[in-house]
Amino acid sequence: MIGRTILCATVLLAMTGCDMLRPDSKRPETALEFPQPDRPVSDLGSNQFSTETKRDSVGEAQKVMDLAEIAPGMTVADIGAGEGYYTVRLAERVGREGRVLAQDIDREALQRLGDRVERERLDNVSIKPGDADDPHLPEDSFDRIFLVHMYHEVSEPYAFLWRLWPALRDGGQVIVVDMDRPTDQHGIAPDLLTCEFKRVGFDLVAFKDAPELAGYYAQFKASATRPEPGDIETCRGKRGGGGAGA
Repeated sequence: MIGRTILCATVLLAMTGCDMLRPDSKRPETALEFPQPDRPVSDLGSNQFSTETKRDSVGEAQKVMDLAEIAPGMTVADIGAGEGYYTVRLAERVGREGRVLAQDIDREALQRLGDRVERERLDNVSIKPGDADDPHLPEDSFDRIFLVHMYHEVSEPYAFLWRLWPALRDGGQVIVVDMDRPTDQHGIAPDLLTCEFKRVGFDLVAFKDAPELAGYYAQFKASATRPEPGDIETCRGKRGGGGAGA
């Protein structure tokens, strides 16, 4: 009887230990030195946010590229490229002398985008898979990095942004388009977005409410330095997804 009690206690302790580890069990090992976000993370949405014809009818990409001052010859990255709505329009805007890197964690979407790039003969576009905690961008390479209606789906935002930071050239900037809504409803409050970027080493340089973009436009630059992973402090997001604390 005593032996059975000890065995049950041992099994219970082991189960409890597993439960204690479970919150981190799905995290990539490469993200464990970074804090987790204190907020929900949206499930991955459809790669077709809306029809391209509908988005073009309100001039979405044109307005975003104008705000971002995209010019011929620039090198830009489209993170979370999906079916390539921004990729193909950025490719046309930067021209033959420019370059576009399209990245996504959805390998099937990248395959379809690759077919599109080949079909439309976009010779200035390259495609590369990324990970939830790392966009795998080459250092000192980009004038602009676009995160359009996707940042709220990044499950490891602190690791992701920290590893994105070195990819900007001198004067390079990160462009975010998103919605002001809870993070588990495919959006993120502007103050929470700004807080998370700031904690990793970015400064907000422009912000614009833009209903025509189905949300808002934010633009960030790299600060002079970025903190070590262990020194990053988590922004306090509301469990419903809004707001941020100091």
